[in-house]
Amino acid sequence: MLPSLACRRASTKRGQSSACPKGQLWRLWLPPPHHNNRPRHASGLTTSHTRGPTAPALLEQTIGQYFSSTVAKYGDRPAVIAHHQETTLSYDALDRASNALARGLQSLNVQKGDRVAVSLGNNVEHVTATFALAKLGAILVPLNPAFTVTQVAAAITHLEASHLIIGTETHLPFKDPRSNAPLLEHLVPNLRSSAKIESALVPSLKGVVVVDNSKGRVEIDDFRSLTRYQDVVSEGPSAERYLPDQGLHHDEIINIQFTSGTTSTPKAACLTHRNVLNNGKSIGDRLKLTAEDAVCCPPPLFHCFGCVLGLQATSTHGAAIVFPSECFDPLATLTAAAEYRCTALYGVPTMFLAELDLMETMPSARALAQMTQFRTGIAAGSAVPAELIRKLKSELYLDKLTNCYGMTETSPVSLMTAPSDTFAKRVNTVGKPLPHVSVKIVDPTDRTRVVPVGSKGEVVVSGYLTMRGYWNDAGRTAEALVPDDKDPSIVWMHTGDEGVMDADGYVAITGRIKDLIIRGGENISPLEVESCLLACDGVAEAAVVGLPDERYGECVAAFVVKREGTTLEAQDVREWVRGRLSAHLIPKFVFWTDPKSLPKTASGKVQKYKLKETGLDLLQQGKGLE
Repeated sequence: MLPSLACRRASTKRGQSSACPKGQLWRLWLPPPHHNNRPRHASGLTTSHTRGPTAPALLEQTIGQYFSSTVAKYGDRPAVIAHHQETTLSYDALDRASNALARGLQSLNVQKGDRVAVSLGNNVEHVTATFALAKLGAILVPLNPAFTVTQVAAAITHLEASHLIIGTETHLPFKDPRSNAPLLEHLVPNLRSSAKIESALVPSLKGVVVVDNSKGRVEIDDFRSLTRYQDVVSEGPSAERYLPDQGLHHDEIINIQFTSGTTSTPKAACLTHRNVLNNGKSIGDRLKLTAEDAVCCPPPLFHCFGCVLGLQATSTHGAAIVFPSECFDPLATLTAAAEYRCTALYGVPTMFLAELDLMETMPSARALAQMTQFRTGIAAGSAVPAELIRKLKSELYLDKLTNCYGMTETSPVSLMTAPSDTFAKRVNTVGKPLPHVSVKIVDPTDRTRVVPVGSKGEVVVSGYLTMRGYWNDAGRTAEALVPDDKDPSIVWMHTGDEGVMDADGYVAITGRIKDLIIRGGENISPLEVESCLLACDGVAEAAVVGLPDERYGECVAAFVVKREGTTLEAQDVREWVRGRLSAHLIPKFVFWTDPKSLPKTASGKVQKYKLKETGLDLLQQGKGLE
């Protein structure tokens, strides 16, 4: 049987406790300048071990200190453009606003080392809070605004956060806004009756600052315990300009990020000024950002993609960051990109797929795409299928799109392609290490053995970018951060990702080691099958997992989202893969689903472990073999 017409390839178109007590400095684990096993930088590697450039030198400043130098150079340039708020802040205005907020938070007794939870979407208040806390030395704890009261309480309790900054409502993709009043009343039952916050559920919480992002839809006038954001920043002009030296150090923790939880429960990764500032600077350098650039950034600020690849990369280069909406909206993204003449577009695969799908169904969206002026961009957040990058080049004109790889625990980016790399390298790899970063591929069964070039293994990373550890979780910290067997001063972050390095030092990610499908003794990367499926015109989205098989142990199972109006059937999907990949990669099971039913993290990554559970349930119902 031949594939249906719905599966024709798209034509090309233009378009060592791990706790981090307040004030404690943590040792940086950096490779020594002359290591006995130092990898070669030139092409012709024989073992899968390479290191990024040693220039420029690492920044040894705090975020606030470096931001001051940016303000001095680019004070009148736009720093933040919030399309949905109709607001633009220059670097000078952002500096003054963050100083005012920092002083206001000090008046609420926020001190250096205190953990401050921030539950906001992509807006100017979130950016202002980020720099205010960095200047104070208080630790930013970004929370997903979609968290339930149970998740918020767990996060605050785990980190003993003293304050919470939260919006009056939460904006969710493709859903109506949700009032946060019930959540706040559950956290703090005496909100209405007392001016002092007291909560048995979150006893560490001493103050709640509320940002009115509901345009009056949520009324909080009778919540006596809450402090309005506008009141915190209203101390007057004298508070805006200068902030006394807080005695900060670049090795101190400044950001605690909860990992996305694709394979297990989230963990709290402790990151320093040095971690995130240098990572953002290196990312911006590789993108060649300048003060003339405007980066359209739909990925959320509560995730490393938004706060480091987005905010830190732009703010270290005097570029503007553009927020189309509080949460991801494909039409708002295309609109903002066209209106503000954005030169770069960021996204995770699911975001790009939604934008491409919108362009297929809405002529006005395609017209907006034709008005864009993208020079470059970043695709990251999860493994990016090569076919998606090809579609973005032909449909969204992202000819110089780059590909990033990393994880929360590495601040987050360790490997990245460059706009100048060949298209083949940008499609088929995640690039080479950033400056001052070492990467090797090791045998998962023997972590001391570096595999030969061209062989698959676990990706491990070392350098300034490794986290300080998981907050109050020494066990899982020890599993992730492993001292080098020859030089204990070097510590490697074990990513759990499978990859392969070529002789030029470029790395391709072939999947999560835990996600690999072992069929009759053969290892199958879900990413390879997913990329093949995305090349099918009738497929809008696809996720592949392994499910039990009596004969082979495991087999390929595909969860497929059809494009609207397609007549695609399961056998068409199998025939499409059969015509392009080896027989053992053909999905035995095909499950039809929709985007809302695919379990995803807040950053858009598919949670494969949940998808496997769903697949097992569907098999019991006799589905998948149609």
